[in-house]
Amino acid sequence: MKHNPKIVADFFSNSLESFLASRDAFRILCTLPHGDPVLVPRAPVRPVHQLIVLDSSFNPPTKAHAQMARSAILNANTEIANTRLLLLLAVNNADKAPTPASIPSRLNMMDGFGRGLLEQFGPHGLEIDVAVTTMPYFHTKSRLISQSFAQQINTEQVFLTGFDTVIRVFNPKYYGDGYSTVSTSTGMTPMQVALGPLFNRARLRVTMRPDDGWGSAEDQREYIGRLGRGELDHLGVDRGWISRIELVDGANGAGISSSKVREAVLNGNAAVVDYSVDPEVREWIGLEGLYRQ
Repeated sequence: MKHNPKIVADFFSNSLESFLASRDAFRILCTLPHGDPVLVPRAPVRPVHQLIVLDSSFNPPTKAHAQMARSAILNANTEIANTRLLLLLAVNNADKAPTPASIPSRLNMMDGFGRGLLEQFGPHGLEIDVAVTTMPYFHTKSRLISQSFAQQINTEQVFLTGFDTVIRVFNPKYYGDGYSTVSTSTGMTPMQVALGPLFNRARLRVTMRPDDGWGSAEDQREYIGRLGRGELDHLGVDRGWISRIELVDGANGAGISSSKVREAVLNGNAAVVDYSVDPEVREWIGLEGLYRQ
């Protein structure tokens, strides 16, 4: 680690406390690479053509998540220097209860995760923001991110997700009763009102994980195909959104998951932990004694 771990840990603990005491719904805590000796957020000095958002609910971040980020950066439709990565942690998650590692510990690991990515992309000018939000849903996160980067013109957001997240995005339970009813005032369904602005400014880059509880790759492609054919219209979706969803193969992350890392730590299986997480994340797991009970 470049910085003293205690300095990093104290920074994120204090920053989180300040955020939670405020009325802010979104805040960038710091930007990597860090200055010396302080950790601070930095506004972009170059135009940001593509803002890649890795919604960091993972606990801990693994090499599979790192591959999702690397793949998106390498396949961005702009130079790396005009690409920016945002690691975003929702401190209120719509579906997940409090987890084995505290939020400050997760921020420490996110910072270490970002450092690992910079080993490859830092020389090319990539900058990485570590941020928090109280908002659980993509469409509200996207709006807050857009406001935070308001001085950037024509920045496209790219949210990196797993297939399970896409299923949740199109789950009508998040959009209230009457989710498929077209409003006489807007001419749209509640889901279209919520997600329309999201898909206007953002794309979803979906990593398929065949046989991860969601069927084969063909099953997952078929689900997205049903969206395009109008077979999900009864949920209140807009079939045009299919053009804003990209499916990518997740074979490079096969067999790696956060839950398996936690289990390996608990069972003392160091080989699995080392195989599954980058060294900076591994160091934080050891320093803070995470996942041991």
